[in-house]
Amino acid sequence: MKAYLLHEANDFPWGRDDFWNERTLNQDLELNTLYRAMSANDDYLYDTVRKVLPLSLSDLDAILYRQAVLRDCVEHEETVRQLYAMAVEALEVERKTFYWALSASPSSVLHSARDLIQAMLGVLGKLRRVADDNVGKFVSAGFRRFYAMVREELTDDYFVSITRCLKELKFSSGVLISARPGRGNKGEDYVLRKPHEKDLNLFKRLLAKGPPSRTFHIAERDENGARAVSELEARGLNYVANALAQSADHIKSFFFMLRAELGFYLGCLNLRHELSSRGMPVCFPAVHPPGERHHRFQKLYDVSLALRMQQPPVANDVDATGKDLIVVTGANQGGKSTFLRSIGIAQMLLQAGMFVGAAEFEANVAQAIFTHYKREEDATMHGGKFDEELKRMSEVVDHLVENDLFLSNESFASTNEREGSEIGRQIVDALLSHHVKVVLVTHLFTLAKGLYDDDPYPGTFLRAERRDDGVRTFRLVEDEPLQTSFGQDLYQEIFGTGQAAPDDSAKSEGTLSGVDES
Repeated sequence: MKAYLLHEANDFPWGRDDFWNERTLNQDLELNTLYRAMSANDDYLYDTVRKVLPLSLSDLDAILYRQAVLRDCVEHEETVRQLYAMAVEALEVERKTFYWALSASPSSVLHSARDLIQAMLGVLGKLRRVADDNVGKFVSAGFRRFYAMVREELTDDYFVSITRCLKELKFSSGVLISARPGRGNKGEDYVLRKPHEKDLNLFKRLLAKGPPSRTFHIAERDENGARAVSELEARGLNYVANALAQSADHIKSFFFMLRAELGFYLGCLNLRHELSSRGMPVCFPAVHPPGERHHRFQKLYDVSLALRMQQPPVANDVDATGKDLIVVTGANQGGKSTFLRSIGIAQMLLQAGMFVGAAEFEANVAQAIFTHYKREEDATMHGGKFDEELKRMSEVVDHLVENDLFLSNESFASTNEREGSEIGRQIVDALLSHHVKVVLVTHLFTLAKGLYDDDPYPGTFLRAERRDDGVRTFRLVEDEPLQTSFGQDLYQEIFGTGQAAPDDSAKSEGTLSGVDES
């Protein structure tokens, strides 16, 4: 039996290692905050969502398949949590059962596997009843196939048959084994036989001259004889013991996968409850093929920030459909990095088949998601900040392919305006020419203005809004880049309005450098 609730035709690779930029995504998009909210302080759920969410789906049908399953989970949350509890119960039964490994004696393997299957029959019966109760209620292809599989595999005849077989495998009347003499008169071709059925006629049993097969008895203290009989029994039981152990492992594997796959959806439900309790909207996004350029949303917000704040964060509306490039400029601490993070998280949630933190959201599928954020200098660096930025950019470029999504936050701000803008422009042009969607947050005015004035690729240019009194609204509006990042606002906030603030407008090279936003 297979659950197939995460993928339509294959199991999820639960034993996978971290892919090369997974830690970078966790750091830049602050995914651990998301994982903690999804896990609701459950270590198992935390580990589950951490494995599933970053492994983005790039197939449109696979995303829609998982979306449909999640919609069913939202509509029938109580039943889904009941199914998850059954999987946990089954695995707890397995943990408490004294289950021998296949390296133990055949007799031990047989009896322990029999006890395990016997203990799990109760959970399998509950699963069948849930399937019967919910036929026709779930509409997703994943759940409809799951319930059909349960009802087809766990029939009434199955339970009658398995109960009878488990009873016979107790061998209360002894073990009947056949063999034939082989080379050197040694026994071979040992086969476990079905026990002789007892005659229902009591008088015939009483008048019978003896058992239907030849027998012999071993003396009570004949240890060698007992050992020899035990070895003969092991040869006869070996195939049956292995088959029963494999059946037990199959049932255990089914419940392991069911718990893991439902665990991801429980994490989604936990996140939905947490955001709803904070008054934040969520929606299932409209998904488009990778080759198209769709990016439109209303009231998009940074989910990680919403989970950390006591009040709702500021949301943004943008329509960048048909555009290959989004450039974000504007005032320091105006919400640019937060906006970039909201796009990255929303795209990851979309490609995990989840809902996103927005009132409306639609985007095309990306083959993969990459980030390049500036890093604070630390003692572990073997070179300068600019050298470190170039090395990380080289790694990203080595992995980028057509229709990827690239998020850049203040890349090459560690060098001067002219060099940073020239390098940034060459990289952006190269990525766009290879059909990579780029979202760029920058203080480099020469770069931003150059892209605005003469970029051959269609782009959307956003600016962090600042009122005349210097107050940041944390909203982004569609507008051309400015020659200043209003660093004097921060200077006066820190040193006082009585101090003369330096002019942060570009005098020689149009620099937009200033204090980075948090």
